[in-house]
Amino acid sequence: MGEAVEAGDLVRSYGATKALRGVSFEVRQGEIFGLVGPNGAGKTTTVEIIAGLRRPDSGSVSILGLDPFRDEWRLRTLLGIQQQESELPERLRVREAMELFSSFYPRTLDWESLIDRMNLSEKLDSFFYTLSGGQKRRLFIAIALLSDPDVVILDELTSGLDPQGRRMLWELVEDMRASGKTILLTTHYMDEAQQLCDRVGIIDRGVMVVVGTPQELISRISSGIRLLATLGSGSGESCLAAVRKIGGVESASLDSDGHTLTANASSGTVLVELVRVLDSVGADLGDLRTERPTLEDVFLAVTGREMRD
Repeated sequence: MGEAVEAGDLVRSYGATKALRGVSFEVRQGEIFGLVGPNGAGKTTTVEIIAGLRRPDSGSVSILGLDPFRDEWRLRTLLGIQQQESELPERLRVREAMELFSSFYPRTLDWESLIDRMNLSEKLDSFFYTLSGGQKRRLFIAIALLSDPDVVILDELTSGLDPQGRRMLWELVEDMRASGKTILLTTHYMDEAQQLCDRVGIIDRGVMVVVGTPQELISRISSGIRLLATLGSGSGESCLAAVRKIGGVESASLDSDGHTLTANASSGTVLVELVRVLDSVGADLGDLRTERPTLEDVFLAVTGREMRD
């Protein structure tokens, strides 16, 4: 399969702030590509450049072989975008919004079917300002899909939505891929990226740090299993010292209170030895559980754990 989107060495500054420092990646036809990163990492600037809404200082963009700036009119029906921040007139009804945006294209999908798919049929005569955050998001997705585009950009699709709203939109995105659309999705929710995306690019401080499938990226951090053990008071340090001596334990640490031991083991067999050693040093075990590394672990490993604006 070829590339639907190609971004080459994108650079963009706002005054003294360098938002993008040479970002390059491609999105293959028919895949969901996730662009993830901390707030302010450059995700929205990247997708706005790709969509032709903002010009880069330097670099190149191609969508289905077309330049979003030179070929703006040809791309109008081939590209749909749901932006992170969008508004409509407060007293524009849902029905009026769909009729208005339908008039912009020579050919559109049946917008009433789109509205029904978004569970908004009961809101057709409602004013925009009366819609909830999730309903507004679904309305803008319906507008983005009106021209039946081949490529769809979804910027922070589920930000601020409740679990039910997020799951509904996840199902919608998976249906869009099944219909053959190419999707570029930005998010700062790692569970969303791991659930939906065929490949993920992690961007941080305007630099594309890593790109790969979620499993490839997770495997770079660890291919093993994590054990978390809640320990009784006073046994933490002795347990930590004993666990660190076990062959196959990649790392081990205590939380700040000294009550929870976290150990990363290279395989499940190492966990058996780990539990035996904890018992042999008289660990007062409370809760004991195992978990696999996730994309969130990758994210924290490559972008850091500290909070920053």
